[in-house]
Amino acid sequence: MAVLAESGSNPDVDLLYDINGLAKSAPNWFDRVMEFVGEYGLLLAMVLLVVWCWWSVRRRAGSADEVASSVAALVWAPLAAAVAVLVNVPIRGFVERPRPFRDHQGLAVLVSGKTDYSFVSDHATITMALGVGVFVANRKFGIAGIGLALLEGFCRVYMGVHYPTDVVGGFALGTAVVLLLSPLAMALLTPVMKAVARSPRAGLLIRPPSGERGEALVPGARTPAASEERDLAA
Repeated sequence: MAVLAESGSNPDVDLLYDINGLAKSAPNWFDRVMEFVGEYGLLLAMVLLVVWCWWSVRRRAGSADEVASSVAALVWAPLAAAVAVLVNVPIRGFVERPRPFRDHQGLAVLVSGKTDYSFVSDHATITMALGVGVFVANRKFGIAGIGLALLEGFCRVYMGVHYPTDVVGGFALGTAVVLLLSPLAMALLTPVMKAVARSPRAGLLIRPPSGERGEALVPGARTPAASEERDLAA
């Protein structure tokens, strides 16, 4: 990694200057927007996406087990992001790659005070882990989450705080943690979600409230059609 940081002719460094160069020519207000979006905004957007996905899957038609599995996948998404960040701690300490603005002159650095190592990007790791985790639960929301993660990676390079390979490494790390540990995580979390679904109050975190479309997802509940048939039969 040290070689990547030293050679100005390296494609990684060239791409860094190309993307970060956009910040120099952009209006100051736009850079401030990119600073907020890249540092906090997209992380918040990912959290809201997870909540929105949860709100959607608990109301869709299907069995209680199917909904519990989807909610288990959503629970795994933030847990996987946390695990990926922990895995990144020894990686950063081993690689010890300085931030790009420490080795290269002329960069527009939108966020000051970054003194830790650069490889791999925590922001890219977290957002991609969340995006892939949501994809496991729901493809439509997952595609949106992965798109937000890609935008996060662009923002980190635009801000001058990461090399492109820092971002790619974060994407790979987040994806690997989610997918490799997903079978174990789902095996542990799915029974827990099924047990929660059977609870009268806590179960509302998984099954929809009474009277909504997904009411039949409650184990043992009768659909309105079934109730009507029984009444007619009587």
